[in-house]
Amino acid sequence: MFDVTVTAKRREAEGIYSFELRRADGAELPPFAAGAHIDVQLGDGLLRQYSLCNSPRERHRYVIAVLREPASRGGSSTLHERIEVGQRLSIGEPRNLFALQAQGRRHLLLAGGIGITPLLSMAHELAASGADFELHYRAKAPTHAAFLELLDDAPFSARTSRYFARADFDVARLIGPPQADSHLYVCGPESFMAHVLDSARALGWADAQLHREHFAAPLPTATANDGSFEVQIASSGAVYQIPAERSVHKVLEEAGIEIPVSCCQGICGACLTPVLEGIPDHRDLVLSEEEQAENTLFTPCCSRAKSPRLVLDL
Repeated sequence: MFDVTVTAKRREAEGIYSFELRRADGAELPPFAAGAHIDVQLGDGLLRQYSLCNSPRERHRYVIAVLREPASRGGSSTLHERIEVGQRLSIGEPRNLFALQAQGRRHLLLAGGIGITPLLSMAHELAASGADFELHYRAKAPTHAAFLELLDDAPFSARTSRYFARADFDVARLIGPPQADSHLYVCGPESFMAHVLDSARALGWADAQLHREHFAAPLPTATANDGSFEVQIASSGAVYQIPAERSVHKVLEEAGIEIPVSCCQGICGACLTPVLEGIPDHRDLVLSEEEQAENTLFTPCCSRAKSPRLVLDL
């Protein structure tokens, strides 16, 4: 983690503020690729993740945009109400689980509401590189759509379409049948992403062409694998019992075994841990279906086990 100063705070839309972050000493910030996010430490144990939405070619600043959530767990309300220009924040280096596909020749960006944030960074990069892309932005009203003035200017205006009526947002018509060199990127509310991805699959789009970014994990549902199981640490041979009501991370943390965690929901990938033996019950939104089927990595913050024991490469 390192410190940055808030150098601008702007109201971008109803319930959405953007924050510009720069190093106090004027030094360059760590580089990032389009689609990346950062951890933001907000005090009192609050650690939240926000997508970077400015151009990856900028090294002097990061820009994030935050929607004030009605049921905020403390992150968005703190940023909206307590963080002002001139204050310092502690942030982590950028991580990227939502990267542009370098081999793609055509890129379709579909954003719902605050989901515009990582896709705006992608649009910056695609425009700068001269790539073929389209940005389709769905919001319930113009007053709830962030960065409209920016999107109205070149080089985005000719590439961007906005939708404020549900009937106008016809996913099948917008994306069309799949092409071998096309990739679709979607971010927004869970129901929005599910609709886009289901529509794409119905048209024949392959999962390898579909890319999504989750802002929050869905509420967990009870499964047959909610009982206790064992975790063995490969380096020491020590075995720990994981009760039904506790996560692997919490049990190992109390035993003095440190695993980096951030979101604690399986959406950021900070805690991905190698698995040497056993079958995880994957409950993350980070690994693809193919990666989950390999059973070589799992997220100890939220995932559990289908087998009686997991052997972790720790």
